[in-house]
Amino acid sequence: MSAPNKSPRRRAREFALQGVYQWLLNQSGLSAIESHMASVTGFDKCDRDLFVGLLRGTLGNAEALQQAFTPFIDRSVGELSPVERAILLMGSFELVHRPETPYRVVINEAIELAKGYGGTDGHKFVNGVLDKLAGRVRADEVEAAAIQRRAARQDKAD
Repeated sequence: MSAPNKSPRRRAREFALQGVYQWLLNQSGLSAIESHMASVTGFDKCDRDLFVGLLRGTLGNAEALQQAFTPFIDRSVGELSPVERAILLMGSFELVHRPETPYRVVINEAIELAKGYGGTDGHKFVNGVLDKLAGRVRADEVEAAAIQRRAARQDKAD
């Protein structure tokens, strides 16, 4: 499943994505999902605390998270692929509930998951939605990053 060069945090996000996907498709219970994921090859190499936090947090807040990203999608939630929906739920959870993780890291990780597991251009869709959500829920952080980028461009121009 995971290549040997992936970090424990990346692996945790991959396993959490699979758990959220499983929940979306067949409404499996949390303990069943956690047990199943723990038995999958490579799970021992993931950041277990991050996995548990992402899975439990995403499933426990799914309705509110969906409401958070819905204004930024161009179709109904029911029309999203289960992979895109799972990635958007997880990314929304991290943006809203894990401010210690920089918003750009959250978005980049979601893009990588979409490239690895989603459809051809799913990563572009995920990027656009989470970028807009970050602008709403982490406005100060997004603005500070924009100011930094402008200053860096100005330094290069000078």
